[in-house]
Amino acid sequence: MPRTSLSALCIVVPLALALSACGGSDKPDKAPAKNQAKETAPAGVAHQHTVLEAEIAARGGETRVGEYRIGYIVEAAEPWFHAEHGKQVNRTPAKDETHHIEIIPMEAETGRIVPDVPIHLEVVDKDGKVVQAQDLNFYYAEFFHYANNFSIPKAGTYTLRATLKPPTFLRHGASGEKPALSKAVTATLRDVELKPES
Repeated sequence: MPRTSLSALCIVVPLALALSACGGSDKPDKAPAKNQAKETAPAGVAHQHTVLEAEIAARGGETRVGEYRIGYIVEAAEPWFHAEHGKQVNRTPAKDETHHIEIIPMEAETGRIVPDVPIHLEVVDKDGKVVQAQDLNFYYAEFFHYANNFSIPKAGTYTLRATLKPPTFLRHGASGEKPALSKAVTATLRDVELKPES
């Protein structure tokens, strides 16, 4: 059996530890289990996607544009907290606000809800007239989403036109790579029924 000198061990052991700490080889020893992400995801992460999918199916719809899967949900006008003089104050819906319209931008490849996206939403009637247009706020709820309360004058079928500017976050990557989610997109969501909500 060959002998290993002490000086060789002093080089090999720290090198192995360093490689281990940095992840070692780019190739894993074995492929991750197919459902590993679902098995290891915190309960809250799994729950938010379950609720999101159910609400899109029941009260909204979706489309695919560029790198995004964009969902929408229509609900009755809602209250929320906002900052006022350094405190969180509850804002109740104004009397003329009829609907809370939510837009959920997801990275189509991963399913992740995308933060820091400036979104402008137009509600367009059947004659092509913009009934109301607003910038959307980012909300903490059972799932993160962008929304605002809207005042829709009468029940009917409308088109939602959501313009998403590139997210404002920084992106990792090497020179020459294409930065992810770096293009503005417009999602057109047709045949959206907006009726009085209770």
